[in-house]
Amino acid sequence: MEPRLLHEVADSVATVVIHHPGKRNAMTAAMWRALPPLLDTLAADPEVRALVLTGEDGTFCAGADISTLRGSATAAQGLAVQAEEALAAFPKPTLAAIRGHCVGGGAQLAAACDLRFAERGALFGVTPAKLGIVYPASSTRRLVSLVGPGTAKYLLFSGELIDAERALRTGFLDELLPEGELAARVAEFTRVLAARSRLTQAAAKEFADGRTDRDGHWAEQARGSGDTAEGVAAFLERRAARFTWPARG
Repeated sequence: MEPRLLHEVADSVATVVIHHPGKRNAMTAAMWRALPPLLDTLAADPEVRALVLTGEDGTFCAGADISTLRGSATAAQGLAVQAEEALAAFPKPTLAAIRGHCVGGGAQLAAACDLRFAERGALFGVTPAKLGIVYPASSTRRLVSLVGPGTAKYLLFSGELIDAERALRTGFLDELLPEGELAARVAEFTRVLAARSRLTQAAAKEFADGRTDRDGHWAEQARGSGDTAEGVAAFLERRAARFTWPARG
């Protein structure tokens, strides 16, 4: 099968799989281009409550497939940034499920997800210094927000890889799982996400990402949603809540 992005929707969770196992799932130019429209389609699907990004065959993504990006490095970087920004803007919770290498453009994509779970043995690196590439300002800011300026400089200055334990300590990872347990934990956690209030999640995502000018909008959404009343009633009645925001027309 040619390099591509695979996807499926099951149990309210969309899973996007980076498929280029012959090159550790390195992203070709066509794959970078394909990601934003795929995300638009999944965002518009009312059945999708969360999205998981992962890689085929035991590794996440080793970055860009350099052999397909010869010529204009600036154009190639632009494709990666567009894909990264589309992933960061996805309006529902996103989770990177990481095994093996998460390097270069792979780390860029993982950082754009809301959460990152990894399996022990995973390796992480941001490698533009090995290629003489200026890492984009937006990507640098996103990395700094996760790991702090010291670790971001270590990664960017050296291009060295770090292990999963260090990635967890520095804040790049949210959970680190023993080998063989990642899939089960991701399935368990995404079931939790799918059961929670989409209203709460959507507002929290905007606020956490710096959209602090939308208090009024989300207060209005909350007043008209019924989610708060349902959540309180479910808690008092000791049952699972049935949240309905957004209402389907």
